[in-house]
Amino acid sequence: MHSAIARSQFPPSAYADAAKAFIHDLAQECKAQPELHYWLQPDTRQLPTAFPTLWIGIAHLLPFLRWLKSGISRPFPMLYDLSAIDERRRQHRGEREAQQPESDFTLVYQLLSFERDLFIVVKVALSEAHLSAPSATPVWRCANWYEREVWDLFGINFIGHPHLTRIMMPLTWQGHPLRKEHHARATEVDPFTLSAHKQQEEQEALRFRPEEWGMSRAGDASEFMFLNLGPNHPSVHGVFRVALQLDGERIVDAVPDIGYHHRGAEKMAERQAWHTYLPYTDRVDYLGGVLNNLPYVLALEQLAGIQVPERAQVIRVMLCELFRISSHLVFYGTFAQDVGQMSPVFYMFEDREKLFGIIEAITGGRMHPAWFRIGGVAQDLPDGWEKLVRNFVDYLPARLREYDGMVLKNRILQQRTRGIGAYDTRDAMEWGVTGPALRATGLEWDLRKRRPYSGYDQFEFDIPTFDGGDSFDRCRVRVEEIRQSLRIIRQCLDNMPAGHYKSDHPLTTPPRKPRTMEDIETLIQHFLNNSWGPVMPTGETCAPIEASKGLNSYQMISDGGTSAYRNRIRTPSFPHLQMIPQLCGGLFVSDLIAIIASIDFVMADVDR
Repeated sequence: MHSAIARSQFPPSAYADAAKAFIHDLAQECKAQPELHYWLQPDTRQLPTAFPTLWIGIAHLLPFLRWLKSGISRPFPMLYDLSAIDERRRQHRGEREAQQPESDFTLVYQLLSFERDLFIVVKVALSEAHLSAPSATPVWRCANWYEREVWDLFGINFIGHPHLTRIMMPLTWQGHPLRKEHHARATEVDPFTLSAHKQQEEQEALRFRPEEWGMSRAGDASEFMFLNLGPNHPSVHGVFRVALQLDGERIVDAVPDIGYHHRGAEKMAERQAWHTYLPYTDRVDYLGGVLNNLPYVLALEQLAGIQVPERAQVIRVMLCELFRISSHLVFYGTFAQDVGQMSPVFYMFEDREKLFGIIEAITGGRMHPAWFRIGGVAQDLPDGWEKLVRNFVDYLPARLREYDGMVLKNRILQQRTRGIGAYDTRDAMEWGVTGPALRATGLEWDLRKRRPYSGYDQFEFDIPTFDGGDSFDRCRVRVEEIRQSLRIIRQCLDNMPAGHYKSDHPLTTPPRKPRTMEDIETLIQHFLNNSWGPVMPTGETCAPIEASKGLNSYQMISDGGTSAYRNRIRTPSFPHLQMIPQLCGGLFVSDLIAIIASIDFVMADVDR
């Protein structure tokens, strides 16, 4: 580890160089395709991690996306995210608004190039009178669920989509919740009632009809059986349903059904103040703790130009790695349990409890401490924290070696998971797979290394990879990541900087108190930030991080108010579950259980 850690919140020069190189390549290669008219939207605020943004006409959308995916040098093989913005009530669209096309709604495609270590944004302007676009499913298979979500929540039609139906909301829902005219609170509508007739309608809507999904009820030699796995089954890790088409015990096809845990996290951001929304982030990947806080506060800090003190950055890294270990221990134990081993989960949950004891001593909370703040963390580290953390990092390695013999070297577990649910790097990119699941295909790509944030470039750690791409290797990557997290935490222990735990910037929430009794301006600032919340500068921002399950980001728009105009949450679990039909075809139901266990998802992370 370098002698001075966490020198800067972001290393902006590397990001700027990658963006400039892309813009140069784009200008050179577009000379051969003059029909691809686009507008480059430079970031007028010079945000250090801003993504290059391109506007493309709807008629040229699919050719442009295909070209970015495979035609341009060092292409963008992954559709990282697809979302939309209801622009109709937005007051501020930036200093270059005159150069942007008029739009009532905007489609937002985020693409990722692993060779460039670069995210870009492609935007399409839509009018309310013609609210449709061509489906990108012929370009990326993972566009299927993203387009269903945009149609469900915004009402934007995708021409050519194979099955455009609701995905988050109940099939009987009226309206599109992320439109600005849709109510945001239950108090804005009549109290909920469920009559016998309405209950019957809801039950009937849940009936699985194979023909609607292109399935036949019989083959050449036999009739197929249709089986609901979930949404209330322990092996699906939450309220998740998979409708299986079976030929005997073999899986012919599968239809994942999500949305049972949807609670409008993105809509709630539009009515919560910037800092009062922080506890909501904890409930997204509810096993990730402060890992959920980090992309949210990083995005706001880059929007407001807040520099986080070095001590706060290192504290954040240490807490994030503690929660990464906690999340991986849950995965490790339940993975073994799902394939038939009962003992490991009890040992691993005992270690998780030890870790929670440390987190509680530092933050006052356990699973959901909501402890990060805009500009730093809520409090400084308490007396005695070093001993607690050091005892844990000295204790866990021996336990991990014991678990290797108990789980990874177990021949039955290996037989149940080797070669099961396998895919290669190309398939992973096609489906939007990130994090440990991507590294299990052999690709050595970790956002903490390739686009460092919060001072990660000052830490020494390795990126574990395996090349099998199966359920077993997805487990092995996470086990090795626990060891690397211990390395990082030990470096935090040995190199914790002195100084403040929070920035003195006026938009931090809440500001530090010592000066509030000395001058009226600071007292007013403290009162306003704790009551109404800060007023963030206008603009758009996005800060992805390497969460425990993959890449997680908050794409936020400020319209100059005390809450978000739009807050898009990109989670890793959403695209990962979409891949299930490809992984389980021709296998047995017992194999599907091992595959589901190896994905390591949380339904709140999927449904938001």
